[in-house]
Amino acid sequence: MKSHFQFSNQQRNGIFLLLSIIVVLQCIYAFVVPIAIGISKDEIEPESEELNAFRKEIDSLRLVEIENNKPKIYPFNPNYITDYKGYTLGMTTEEIDRLHQFRENNQWVNSAKQFQKITKVSDSLLTKISPYFKFPEWVTNPRPKSNTYANSFINKDKPKTFKEKIDLNKATAFQLKKVYGVGEKLSERIVKYRQKYKDGFVADIELMEVYGLTPEVIERIKNDFTVKSPRAITKYNLNNATRDELVLIKYIDYEIANNIIEERTLRDGFKSLDELTKVEDFPVHKIEIIKLYLYL
Repeated sequence: MKSHFQFSNQQRNGIFLLLSIIVVLQCIYAFVVPIAIGISKDEIEPESEELNAFRKEIDSLRLVEIENNKPKIYPFNPNYITDYKGYTLGMTTEEIDRLHQFRENNQWVNSAKQFQKITKVSDSLLTKISPYFKFPEWVTNPRPKSNTYANSFINKDKPKTFKEKIDLNKATAFQLKKVYGVGEKLSERIVKYRQKYKDGFVADIELMEVYGLTPEVIERIKNDFTVKSPRAITKYNLNNATRDELVLIKYIDYEIANNIIEERTLRDGFKSLDELTKVEDFPVHKIEIIKLYLYL
């Protein structure tokens, strides 16, 4: 071991020089370098503040992007909400079914309050989706009633008699469009539907078949118009009609005709036409039209 610590003068000078260089480099690293590059404790803190501000900006941009990627709701008519549309809006299956049952009776939702009354949606959901409800122009901006509409709906105290009303099968489009809520397009549709048949309407109830006519507008039309010269049609005895006779009636196909005959057999004959609603797959919303062709 002693031989390892015996150095010549030249070796000792080399060792001393090496130690000196190491000490000098350590001092330069500890004191000179931070000053040379301008880094100090006071200067590190501002950079940290800038970094935090930058991070906050990135987070805000990320939140904006997430918000933009959410499904957008565009204005829509709540009367035509489908199962999928209702689901995306947050409605339950029961709430959607209540709306569809209401619409099957050919009735229309005309306000957000009525929508909630029918579907029973919560106040919070109604507040969220009602701003996007878009109802027809004549509902949101009804035309003011004026003397040009000489109809009984203006003066409900004096309903017109059958004699005073105009024959619906002879009324012109000009006469019909005077009814509040009808207008030019609907009046033309009424006339066009009437012209599909040789002698026009069978009864006032056939106004339900004209696309775009709501129950309220139909009632206004009936205040001034009625069918005085109905077209001749063939009527069938519900308790005796055959399957081939029943399928001649509008909205009844062979399957429904078979179901009617089966139900008739089980009941030992129908007691009223309204009992047809108990028949499987029967188009209940069209029963008033179908009843025109049947009797007991």
